[in-house]
Amino acid sequence: MPTDNKRVRGPELSQSPALFACKAAPVAPQQGPRADGRQRDQVDVRPVFVRCGLVSQAKGSAYIEAGDTKLMCCVYGPKETERKDETDMKCGRLTTDMRFAPFSCPERGSWVQGSQDKDFSLMLHESLQPALCLHKYPRSQIDVNVVVLENSGSVLAHAVTCASLALADAGIEMYDLVLGCSIRQDGGSYVADPSYAEETYCSSDGASDQGRLTVAFLPSLNQISGLQSDGEMSAETLTAGVRTCIEGCYKLYPVLQQALIKAVRKAGPPPSES
Repeated sequence: MPTDNKRVRGPELSQSPALFACKAAPVAPQQGPRADGRQRDQVDVRPVFVRCGLVSQAKGSAYIEAGDTKLMCCVYGPKETERKDETDMKCGRLTTDMRFAPFSCPERGSWVQGSQDKDFSLMLHESLQPALCLHKYPRSQIDVNVVVLENSGSVLAHAVTCASLALADAGIEMYDLVLGCSIRQDGGSYVADPSYAEETYCSSDGASDQGRLTVAFLPSLNQISGLQSDGEMSAETLTAGVRTCIEGCYKLYPVLQQALIKAVRKAGPPPSES
């Protein structure tokens, strides 16, 4: 009997689809301690693990892990620009690309860059460009690629921090490092460095001051290079949220400094025995 070559045969052994069903996302508590033990209304950021120079093919790279949020950034360049018609001959050009891995979110996505990825890439570009000495790289292009390996909240803030470390690891001249921090405002209460469940939580009581805030900050210069706000918040709440994010950035600054010092010592020549 002839066989049908166009027919896709199923596996010999099969399992119930219920085994692969996604578990319900945990609901963030509205009062009291948070799900991971941190306190509300305090600048209680997650412990951060940072490592530089992990990708040998890139000019500079960095990996950051904050709780279950994991990101990797690679920097290529400076190199000859590809689009000379849009390039200022006296200044370099920065390009940023931020994408979510298909397995990074509870709902599986694709490698095709969506609207959220494009918005995050634009915000990343606006946050990093003020810190770079692009006038020292005329007719050149610097590419920054960020991949979110696991999304457990505050990915944009940690992407800014990770990209800044990768640029420093690549030897790009900068005025200062760029650190990111975010908060989730829920009425008169807020949570710093929110998790994925806290970010996606929506209050049903219709209270005011509901939104999210992400700040990119240059600690040595004491300047804000980027700010993104979602939701509705009053001017007083927004101002207090910016101060909270700045305080969170100062808490992360010593960790990043130690990571860069360790990377420089590792890449440098061994001390002479004379």
